[in-house]
Amino acid sequence: MFTGLIEEVGTVADVVAHGGARRITVRAGVVTDGLAVDDSVALDGCCQTVVDRGDDWFTVVAVEETLKKTTLGAFAAGRRVNLERALRVGDRLGGHFVQGHVDCTAHVADADKLESSWIFWIEYREEFASLVIPVGSIAINGVSLTAAEVDRNRCKVSIIPHTHAVTTFNTLAAGDAVNVEFDMIGKYIRSFVARDV
Repeated sequence: MFTGLIEEVGTVADVVAHGGARRITVRAGVVTDGLAVDDSVALDGCCQTVVDRGDDWFTVVAVEETLKKTTLGAFAAGRRVNLERALRVGDRLGGHFVQGHVDCTAHVADADKLESSWIFWIEYREEFASLVIPVGSIAINGVSLTAAEVDRNRCKVSIIPHTHAVTTFNTLAAGDAVNVEFDMIGKYIRSFVARDV
């Protein structure tokens, strides 16, 4: 479980094919503090298990299912990536409950700079449209955000200067692929309503 509050932006140091999987090594400073093998860490919102680590790096193995559903298959050395360690019991929850279970990849449909913020329109597959509501929660590349507006299978998010500075939103442009996790409560409600009772 995560909060969607990014702790730091790390850099992919190495990606090695491992059968159908990928061993991804990330250089980082903050998240390696106290990080151990078997711990969970979110890479661009995708929960992964640490399989090896050093003072300023850690390695995860992204398997076929993860590569199919997320942007991790496109990771290459030099890529900047949003990082968050798993939530500890008793920590403040400043974002929203984020599981690190990416529902789909989407793309940036439009990105605009305003006077004091940035606006991004994120477009996802039509089948997910019912999971996004105005002023509801959504995680994009692991960042906890509020859907300011919704237009069918697109939502608008507003990025404040702090978030822009400390996440990879400052590298995103129209056409870029992103990981999306829809609000867990909305997914449970949709599943419940869809059942034959």
